[in-house]
Amino acid sequence: MSKHRPLLKVRLLPVALILAPTLTGCGFFNSGPTAAQIQQRNATLPPEVVYNNGINAVQKQDYQGAVNDFNDIEQNTPYSPWATNAQLMHGYTEYLRSHYTDAISALNRYIDLHPADRDIAYAYYLRSLCYYEQISDVQRDQATTHDAIGALQEVVNRFPDSAYARDAQLKIDLCQDQLAGHEMVIGRFYEKQHLYAAAIGRYQTVINDYQTTNHVAEALERLTEIYLKLGLTDEARRTAAVLAYNYPGNVWYRDAYSKLSSQGIIDRQTGGANALASDADTTPDTGTVPAGPATPPPKSSGGFFGWLF
Repeated sequence: MSKHRPLLKVRLLPVALILAPTLTGCGFFNSGPTAAQIQQRNATLPPEVVYNNGINAVQKQDYQGAVNDFNDIEQNTPYSPWATNAQLMHGYTEYLRSHYTDAISALNRYIDLHPADRDIAYAYYLRSLCYYEQISDVQRDQATTHDAIGALQEVVNRFPDSAYARDAQLKIDLCQDQLAGHEMVIGRFYEKQHLYAAAIGRYQTVINDYQTTNHVAEALERLTEIYLKLGLTDEARRTAAVLAYNYPGNVWYRDAYSKLSSQGIIDRQTGGANALASDADTTPDTGTVPAGPATPPPKSSGGFFGWLF
């Protein structure tokens, strides 16, 4: 979703060691070596030099060259500390060029082989971002959103006191909003097709499962709207009362209130129920219609979140 790229504090060697292969190989690089030639050259160089060449390639945005260098380290010196660093940088480089599947594969290998490494928290976080960046718009299937939530939640659970966990929690909230938005898209489609039972199910999913998202007020308003279409006036009034309690200044409540009052279900001045508009049965003792919860006029400020049904 976001194109903000997290920075990784890479491990570099002293300047003298970095410059040495560059100075001695100027003619070689100017001749445009092939990938096979670079691989052959890397096999003769110390892994720390190849690693720093890879870092230089990342900084120049030569991501394929960087990946080649990091892969060569893993292949030539798989048990060296530089191979550990190269695995993480391989994942980071693939992430930078939006090759998320390759990045996840590299990061999974790093996590499996080095669970106690000092950068392990970053690896989990970066892997979660690979899923997060692939989230599609609310019109499409949200399987990747669920994958992102799982990966982000793992960061929160494993490293609760880290900055990565704090950012992961923020992104989880955004993912929840994404899922709620997807449910609303489907619910609106069903409602437009007059498939009211299916639409009600989608809206209730938003209300019950995504209570902290920005879509709850609309879900309540659309439930009110469907109940009115079905002639279920008591349900409509009760749902609007919940909307009034939680979002009294919200545009969705103003819409619901307007629909209720236009049909004479509530008194426009007091918000009280009109007896003749209720679909409830009369009581055997008095023969009067229960008033039900009041649905007050819209206010300019909201209250706190609490369910009344």
